[in-house]
Amino acid sequence: MNDILDFFLEPYRTASTLNIILEFIAASFGVASVFFAKQENILVYPTGIISTAIYVYLLSQWNLYGDLIINIYYTLMSVFGWYMWSKVIDDKKNHIPISRTNTKDKLKAIGIFLFTSIFVIVIYRYYNVMPNTLNFTESIQYAFKNLASGNLEKFRLAIPFIDTFTTGIFFAAMWLMALKKIENWTLWIIGNIASIPLYFVKGYGFTGIQYFVFLILAILAYKQWKKSLNSNLATV
Repeated sequence: MNDILDFFLEPYRTASTLNIILEFIAASFGVASVFFAKQENILVYPTGIISTAIYVYLLSQWNLYGDLIINIYYTLMSVFGWYMWSKVIDDKKNHIPISRTNTKDKLKAIGIFLFTSIFVIVIYRYYNVMPNTLNFTESIQYAFKNLASGNLEKFRLAIPFIDTFTTGIFFAAMWLMALKKIENWTLWIIGNIASIPLYFVKGYGFTGIQYFVFLILAILAYKQWKKSLNSNLATV
């Protein structure tokens, strides 16, 4: 138990009080944002902007470039989503409803995932966050070898490879959320499952806990949005 507690607290022993407070505030607003998203409440966006804006600052201090890119994108997409959710679409002052993705939406989401992942790989290799002397096959082998090593330090060397996957997933999920597509929650669930252990390994416990709460809320949100979608279809 003490080993687990030390693992959680060790990074905070050298962190500034300001950064610890900011991480807690950002995590709290992030949880609030997902809760509002679950309720289909437009407050998802202002609370989300506060959270992501703080994380942009923190991640610049932590040199976590992939996560930094994610949060800049989140902030911009939150502005877009805020506009989309508040937009009146007919003379009855209705807003966009929850719906499912069509083939075009799916292709766009896949395109966003691939473009984002490739972009992050290019950035990581440029800054040598990933080894930039390895070819594609060697990079895959390097990642799997370190992930399966059973050694924490070697596992950390492979984190950037997982970051490229989660960044692409979250970019696509944020875009689908702005359009109120129910599949956004499926992507959040997948991304959160991958992110939870990563943040603990990186040494950011509050954020790891935040992503665990995100996972629970995303599962509940999917169920709630599905119920709402089925109800709307039955009414039509």
